[in-house]
This record gives sequence, C-alpha cells and structure tokens, in this order.
Amino acid sequence: MRPIRTLVAVAAVSLALATPAVAAPDTTAAPTIEEQRLDKAAPQEILRRSGFDDVAPGFARALAGVRSPAEAERVIAREGRALWQRAVDRVQGRGPAGGDLSRDDDRPLYWARLGMTRALGQWQPGFPLTDARRAALLDMLERTSRGQDSLDLPTGKHIKRIVVTGFDPFQLDADVRRSNPSGAAALALDGTTIRTDSGPARVETAVFPVRWADFADGTVERTLLPAFRSGPRRVDAFMTVSQGRVGRFDVERTNGAWRGGYPDNANVSRTETVPIPAGVPTPRPQPQWTTTSLPYERIVAANTGPVPVHDHTEVTEIPAGGTTPVVSPDGPTPGSTARAGGGGDYLSNEIAYRATLLRDAVGLNAPGGHLHTPVLQFGPGNTDPATGQVTDPDFVHNREAITAQVRSILTVVADTAR
Repeated sequence: MRPIRTLVAVAAVSLALATPAVAAPDTTAAPTIEEQRLDKAAPQEILRRSGFDDVAPGFARALAGVRSPAEAERVIAREGRALWQRAVDRVQGRGPAGGDLSRDDDRPLYWARLGMTRALGQWQPGFPLTDARRAALLDMLERTSRGQDSLDLPTGKHIKRIVVTGFDPFQLDADVRRSNPSGAAALALDGTTIRTDSGPARVETAVFPVRWADFADGTVERTLLPAFRSGPRRVDAFMTVSQGRVGRFDVERTNGAWRGGYPDNANVSRTETVPIPAGVPTPRPQPQWTTTSLPYERIVAANTGPVPVHDHTEVTEIPAGGTTPVVSPDGPTPGSTARAGGGGDYLSNEIAYRATLLRDAVGLNAPGGHLHTPVLQFGPGNTDPATGQVTDPDFVHNREAITAQVRSILTVVADTAR
C-alpha cells in the first residue's frame, strides 16, 4: 500500500432535461509529495530524453476508455507490467532508446510511474469509485510496475533461482536528479542468466519504494513469500541491494529490528520497532537481530571489481540491562536491543531484516542477505543540483561500474547456492 493520500470531496450537481440528478462525490486524490516533484525541470528532462514522457498521457487515455471496475483492474495491471518491461528492455538494450539518455538509467521508470499514479489518483470514471477501491488500484499499479508480481522463477534441478531487489531514487529534496544504483542493477539483471562453475542461475528482480508505510503494510513479505516457500520454484539465493557509503561495497552481516526515523520519499518519519504485518510467517517473539547467510568471506576475497568489498559487522545496540545505545564493531552482544543494523536504521536495513526474518520463518536454507553499493556520484563539475545537468559521463560510468560489480558479486553468491 502507498501512503494515505489527501482526498478531495467536491459535491457536483448535474442538470438534465428530464429528472435532475446529483452526481457522485468527486473522490480524486491530491498529488502526493512524490508526485509533486514530478513537475520540476529535471524529472521532465529525464522523461523527455528517455522517451518515457509518453507513459502517463498514454495511461490516462487508457483509463478514459474504462467502463467497469473489472476492466479497470485489467487495464491497470496491463499498463503497470508494460512499464516495468519497457524499463527492463531499455536498460538491457532491447528496442529503441527513446532519446539520448543513457540506457542504464533507472530514473525514467521512477518518474514515469509517478506520472501514472498521479493520473490514476485524478481519474474520474463513469462509475462509482470508492476511496478504498482507488487505493487498491493504486496498489496494483505500484506492484505491477515494480516487477513485484512477476518474479518468474523457473522449475528444474539444473538451474538455480535467484531473486534480487533494488530501490527507487531517494533524498530527492536535496537533489531531484538522483538515481539509485540498486534500482539500475535490478533493471539490468531482471530475467538474465548468470553462468557459474556449478551451473546456470536465473535472476528475477523487483524494485521497492522508499516509503515507511509500504514496508509496514507488508510489500516486502508479499513479494518474497511466494519465492521463499517450499516448491519447485523456490529460490536458491536472494540478495537485497541498496545504496550505501562512498567508495565501498558492504556485505551487511547483521540486520536490526529498529526504524531510526529518517524521512522517506513521502517526507514521513518513523521511529519504532520494525512492525511485522499480520498474516505472514514470522518467528515469535520477534527477534532483535537477523544474520546474513550470504557467503561474505568468499565475496570479500573474490576479485569482483575495482571497488573494495567489506564484511561489515558493526551495529548499534542497547546492551542487556542498559539504557544507552553503543556502537559494537563486532556485532550484537547477547540480549541486546537493536538501534541500528550493519546497514543502519533506514529502509535498506529494514528490507534486509524483513527478508532474512522471512527466510528463517519458512525454513529457507539458502544464501541471502543485503549488499550496500557505493554512493552513485555525479562528475566533479556537476555536483550543484541548482545548476547541474541531469547526467554526465562520470555519472554514467559510475553507475555502469556499480552494476557490473553487483553482477560479479551475485555470481559468487550463485556459485555457492545449491
């Protein structure tokens, strides 16, 4: 679920030649904080230079022809999946580039999706549409346009199955031009096959929002649970990926059950224990910590690329019997309370915590955990968001290099999977 929108109710009276009738209330939704950023110059340039500026207008035209709730579901699911596939195809070099923006760019998907959600929020169909129904349709659009409902893992004993996740761009109020290398890597890897010494591995990916509310509502568990449960399509490995620190990759050893409150893309803050949604398998009582099962020693030792890869063990905890948080460089001590995992106390730590908690709940014995990429940086002459360009050669090179090293690290993971 996306964050709750502000709904605008406007009474309208229609006059007919016959019996006067009162129209249904207008329940269209005011643009969200994320959607409001869409009108800035940089997002519009990104859409125009990728050819994705036609996505939202085309979606609005498709909605205009919808005549029933059932048809709305079909159209929205179709259009959401088409956007995801179009973004994957563009990054992977299939079809027209649509403009001069480099193909490796994850941002056209993000901004085009927001154009679609805004169009859906403002849509006034010719049939009653309750707030709850509109919210469900918005949720469907989010899931389908993020690849969350299309983790098409193969069956068979001679191929390994791997799931990788990335994130939307974030911290956009500071610089609306930002890209997220984890999202770019997810688009580059979706549906690909990695060749390893122990056989081929099929990779399926999804991208997640940078919003606290979606995680509390179970978007991670809903996406991953079908792939984690026993069956012929069960994953053999998984890796959640996000952007971390400058100049390094980190394999996060430990994940903590704490939200530190940093504002998300909706400018919402949450400081609390990670909430687990009802209805999903989960250990009880809720553990303060979960641990990676990625082969971190092999990843660190392997020659995966030019950027150093670290086995990151540091956490912040309140020791048993204490009241004050302390930094523990070698991981949590017995009985402590989490205040930050290796990946911090934001949504990158949270997706790692949720994924590994779900792993443990369903008894999945597979390599899995979190990888932090380096920060994706613009070139040295393009650092001022007020005057800078939306892209530059260093920016493109840095993103391509990060994606290539994520693929190399994933190859190490795939090679250790059974």
